[in-house]
Amino acid sequence: MNDTVLLTRDGAVATLTLNRPDALNALDYAMVDALVACTAEVAADDALRVVVLRGAGRHFMAGGDIRTFAGELPQPPARRQEGFTRMVDRMHAAIEALHRMPHPVVGRVHGAVAGFGLSLANACDLVVASDDAYFASAYRHIALTPDGGGSWSLPRIVGLRRAMEIMLLGERFDAATARDLGIINRVVPAAELDAAVAAIVDSLARGPAFALRGAKRLVRESLSRTLSEQLQAEAVSFGRCTAQPDFAEGITAFLEKRAPKFGAQ
Repeated sequence: MNDTVLLTRDGAVATLTLNRPDALNALDYAMVDALVACTAEVAADDALRVVVLRGAGRHFMAGGDIRTFAGELPQPPARRQEGFTRMVDRMHAAIEALHRMPHPVVGRVHGAVAGFGLSLANACDLVVASDDAYFASAYRHIALTPDGGGSWSLPRIVGLRRAMEIMLLGERFDAATARDLGIINRVVPAAELDAAVAAIVDSLARGPAFALRGAKRLVRESLSRTLSEQLQAEAVSFGRCTAQPDFAEGITAFLEKRAPKFGAQ
C-alpha cells in the first residue's frame, strides 16, 4: 500500500482520501494501485455503514496525470496501447467496487472534478459539492475517450443528449449546473462542506443498515432489470427487511412516537 490514497476509519465510517494534492490528485500508477486496494478493503468490511470519498488539498481530482501519460510517449504505439489498456482495466476494479459495495458511498467534492475525477464522483451514491467546485469531462482535450465508467454512468444520470454535450464538447460547468443536471445532490458554501457531509454521513450511519444496503442494491441493479424483475427483487428485499431487528424497532418507535434506535446488522 502507498500513501496516494489514505484510508481512515471512525467507528462505522471509512474515509478514502485521494492524496496527491500538489498534483491536483491526478491519477498516476501508484494511485491506481492504492485506489483498487482501498476500495476492495472497505467493500469487504461488513462492520462499515458508510464510506466517504474526498480529495486532499484544493481539489477533488483533476483526472489522469498528464506527466505520467507523457512518460509513455517514447514507447511504440502498440506498446503504449497495451500499457494504457492494462492500466485502465486495473483501475476499473475500483469503480466496480464503489458501485457494488453494500455501504452507501458519499462523495465530498471541491475544486476540480474532471476526467476520471468526474467518473469517480459519478460512481458515488450521494455527492455533496462546495460552491467552488467545477466539472468537466476533459478527455477530448487530450484526444481520449472516457474511462472510469463515465460513458455508462453519465447518460444514466443526465440523459443521452446532455451526456453527449459534456463528453463531446468538454466544456467546464459549475456546481450549480452539476446539481441541476443531477450529477451532484447538494451545493454548499466551501466553509460548510465538511459540516454538510458530516450530517449526511451521520444520518446514514445511524440508519437501518440492512435496509439502506438493500435500497442501494435495488437502485443499482434496477439499471439492468426489466420492470417485472425489479418488482420481484423489491418483494424479496422488502420481506428480508421485515425479518430484521431494525424493522421491529422502527415500527415500535413509530407507535411510541419516538426516534428509532437502529442497531448494528
